[in-house]
Amino acid sequence: MQNILKGVLDFQQGAYRDHASLFTALAHGQSPDVMFIGCADSRVDPNALTQSLPGELFVCRNAGNIVPPHSHHACGETASLEYALAVLGVSHIIVCGHSDCGAMKGALNPDALHDLPHVHDWIDHSRAAVEAVRAVKGKADIEDLDAVIEQNVILQLRHIRTHPVAAARIAGGQLTLHGWVFDIGSGTVIAYDDHSNGFLPIAERYADLSATAAASS
Repeated sequence: MQNILKGVLDFQQGAYRDHASLFTALAHGQSPDVMFIGCADSRVDPNALTQSLPGELFVCRNAGNIVPPHSHHACGETASLEYALAVLGVSHIIVCGHSDCGAMKGALNPDALHDLPHVHDWIDHSRAAVEAVRAVKGKADIEDLDAVIEQNVILQLRHIRTHPVAAARIAGGQLTLHGWVFDIGSGTVIAYDDHSNGFLPIAERYADLSATAAASS
């Protein structure tokens, strides 16, 4: 905790002063273009990963980067999704999984969550990812963790499409969904490609976008 408190003081004396005009503008509102749905894992830092400044990402984090499918039961994730789309008008949503995900380990072994009933029920939103891996490989155990992590990202993208506000914006060409997986050890990111139904290195997946950015710089 001492390091955290020192960090706040360092922020006030350093980073805040360096970006004082930005924070002054942000004090009156936000207009992010991107919603980032990531895991609550302490090793995943959305702003560090994307090198984004305050105000650029609307972030929602939870165990397993999960978005429950649409229902009449409200929860923080669905409320955040609705707000991001209907109020902030974000144009992009990134669902970002990561290597060595404890939530997906739980999805692979739900019996181990017997003493964590709320975690058990929450992780059940990822059960279809495990079953998808089992259907392809004939099994789903800890050796298949990476495959489950990827399938879970794809599953959560499908869940987002069940929400009326998201479905409407996708149909109107106002919203693009992105599925990423961050490898903590290597620092690499792979991104889902719906044409191949697989994951590609991020530079390859967004080659056209990268070329446009390079041409304009």
